Amino acid sequence: MKFTAAVGHFVTGAVVATLPSFAFAATWSTTDAWGSWTDGNAIVANQIWGSGPGPQTLWVNSATNWGVWADHPNTGGVKSYPNVLYKFGKNISAINTFQSGFNLSMPGDGVWEAAYDIWDDNKSNEIMIWMDSTGNSDGSGNNKPISYNWNQSGNAIPTDWNVYIGWNNWNVFRGSNGSNNVYSFVRTSNTTNGAVDIKEILNWLRNKGWLGDVKIGDCSFGFEITSSSGGRNFVTNSYWINKN
Repeated sequence: MKFTAAVGHFVTGAVVATLPSFAFAATWSTTDAWGSWTDGNAIVANQIWGSGPGPQTLWVNSATNWGVWADHPNTGGVKSYPNVLYKFGKNISAINTFQSGFNLSMPGDGVWEAAYDIWDDNKSNEIMIWMDSTGNSDGSGNNKPISYNWNQSGNAIPTDWNVYIGWNNWNVFRGSNGSNNVYSFVRTSNTTNGAVDIKEILNWLRNKGWLGDVKIGDCSFGFEITSSSGGRNFVTNSYWINKN
């Protein structure tokens, strides 16, 4: 079934704040770096964890309608990953359905991607699914996926080009962040209104022999922001996840 959250019931580690006047009216908001809003199976979190971030305000109406106003400087490195998270707890072979979709409003500049972030339960494998990005799908540009292979220009090299999996075409990258394996699926054309069959991506990784029948721990969707100088709005107009 599709998960649709109602207005938030409780807040963890958060300070209720007044939104900037140019952001969106909301039921709840916070400027706390780790502020989070919880309703049932959904957790919406601010998650400002990178080096040298600027201010960021998370606002939430529901798990299907939330966003941030972020003013991060034009320096390197991811500053934050505001996201909505659902716990999973099933081995890939036991998953019948794992699909999700969204409608977004994104800024026209800055450095960021709108992406799913899926982990196995022991944090050994991370699957990133980039749906909209300021980088290029070939691994070049100002926003690059993690990769084992790089060309002479310093751009990531895909392992697989333009493969159709789970309703979308991807360039696929494989690498490590030093702590775990990272598999990045970068959509060959950006979209702010899309959907993906994540179970098909997990099956593809298993068929490649890169991933065993691991237990999926959680699935997040949000905005990985490197820079948004001057303040930019990142908005989830709607979101759904169908998992069983």
